[in-house]
Amino acid sequence: MSETVTFWVVVVAVGTLTYLSRLSFIALFARVQMPSLVARALRYVPAAMLTAIIVPAVVLRGSAPADPALEHARLAAALVAGLVAWRTRSPAATIVAGMAVLWLAQWLLRAAA
Repeated sequence: MSETVTFWVVVVAVGTLTYLSRLSFIALFARVQMPSLVARALRYVPAAMLTAIIVPAVVLRGSAPADPALEHARLAAALVAGLVAWRTRSPAATIVAGMAVLWLAQWLLRAAA
């Protein structure tokens, strides 16, 4: 089998499995009452997943040696985004504030170097 065919077989298989795994929960809980313990636990899933994505990106360095000053720019942006999220509860405001601080801090640090 060629590499292109193998690639598309894998893409379709993974897409199908992802769709079916998500559909199973929708189909199951459409007919059955979700236990209150499960419903309470599921409220924390978005925050836990976002934390699992954001914290390594902010705290851990990549494989290439990075400028420590730029590492501080990411930390500053994450802190500002966290404060904006806490105060406004607005995802759009959080993203805009975090990205604005990141870009501004990176620009200032590069201009100073």
